[in-house]
Amino acid sequence: MHKFYFRDIEDTTTAIDYLEVQSYEMNVYLVFLSIGDKSGMLYDDKDKPMRFFSAGHIREAFAHCTVEKAVMKHDTPYDEMIGNPPKSAEQMALPFSMALPY
Repeated sequence: MHKFYFRDIEDTTTAIDYLEVQSYEMNVYLVFLSIGDKSGMLYDDKDKPMRFFSAGHIREAFAHCTVEKAVMKHDTPYDEMIGNPPKSAEQMALPFSMALPY
């Protein structure tokens, strides 16, 4: 798996084939990218997965890029905690708009 660094993307117009927002509890979002034949997580300058704290934060960070397809996947542990059946191995991906609000 490839490591994408935000510093390499933030100042260049990048064509992104696939952008996946991985949503976790406490307003934490991580980003998985596919560019050409490389796929992997987005990292910060400290070599840690880059954390975003809102959908708007992600849209602003990638506003200068061309994104072919963007989705959001949400992971929550609560279903099993409240007695619901375990979630499926395949997460549902919902369309994610990269358009900034006016």
